[in-house]
This record gives sequence, structure tokens and C-alpha cells, in this order.
Amino acid sequence: MIPNYVVLEVVLDERFVGKGSKNLPELEVIINEQCAKGYRLHTITTANGGSKGLSLGGRLMVTLVFESI
Repeated sequence: MIPNYVVLEVVLDERFVGKGSKNLPELEVIINEQCAKGYRLHTITTANGGSKGLSLGGRLMVTLVFESI
């Protein structure tokens, strides 16, 4: 059987990443939705998505790769 993959990209606001982050529940929902469809998280990577300005922080690009189980 050839494994099937789903690749999702999520853009997060860096100023909310960390303790008390509003982004972590968003990631949790996405991961749980894919798990309910029969996928497991295979790989997660992050990259800086650029800055919105001096005081507003930047964006964090999160790539999630899910593998069918």
C-alpha cells in the first residue's frame, strides 16, 4: 500500500506564539481534524513568514504533513 499524505500550511501571528498563545488551539483543532480523518502527524516545520512592521511582530508559517494510517 502506498501511503497518502496531506500537506497543510498555517500562518500564525508571532506576537501570539508562546505562553498563552491563541495560535496553539488553532493548531490543535487542525491536527485533531486530520486525525479524525485517519491521518497522523508525520512532520511539522516552521519558517519566518515576514514582518508586519516594527511593533506588530511577524508571521510564522507552519507546514504540517499528515500520513494516512
